[in-house]
Amino acid sequence: MQRYFSELKKDNMLILSKDDLYHIKTVMRMKEDYIEVVYNNQLHICKLDKDYNAVIEKIVVAKKEKKYKYILCVPLLQEQKMSFVLQKATELGVDEIVPFLTTRSMVKIDGKENKKIERWNKICKEASEQSKRLDIPFITNVKKIEQLDYDGLKIVCSTREKDNTIKKVLKNNLKCDTIIMLIGPEGGLTELEEDKLVNMGFKLVTLGNNILRVETVPIYLLSVLNYELME
Repeated sequence: MQRYFSELKKDNMLILSKDDLYHIKTVMRMKEDYIEVVYNNQLHICKLDKDYNAVIEKIVVAKKEKKYKYILCVPLLQEQKMSFVLQKATELGVDEIVPFLTTRSMVKIDGKENKKIERWNKICKEASEQSKRLDIPFITNVKKIEQLDYDGLKIVCSTREKDNTIKKVLKNNLKCDTIIMLIGPEGGLTELEEDKLVNMGFKLVTLGNNILRVETVPIYLLSVLNYELME
């Protein structure tokens, strides 16, 4: 069944957005079919009536929540790469995405932040539906490095670091419930930026001898975390 998200309930119906209704009518060409609708992080099995209202027929008990919260800090990237990172990070279970500015970022926000975040939210919503999630990752406003002051295990991928692997860090630092992963832009973070992050409590980690593309790194990190921490 196709999955959608709803933010509004009316009587025994869940209200779908105009975009979702267009997808149902025009793309999927559904008629009085069953669909899955997530409302308040809970899955509902609904049947479309003749007017395309999503009528609730069953509520499905949610699975156990995962133990750790994943926050991904990602630099501003070109749209195609940013879309890829948002999509794959969502599929792999990220909870929060924090776009941030770096010295070597090729992309500037230029007063279009709200429009970009709206587009990024749509990408994450569609990826959440495709991957059968019960929630959509939260995307923050664009931040500066100085604003990335989170509590939890904080790691930053570094090409300067040669010995401290992600495996070592996870082995010795899992007494928290939040893991913050920060990746640099193409060309990497500057030494000044890395030093600033270390002073903020981030741990420099190496992902091995090979230099990965910026859009590959979140897939690597989240796959490792899911393997190591999935119960």
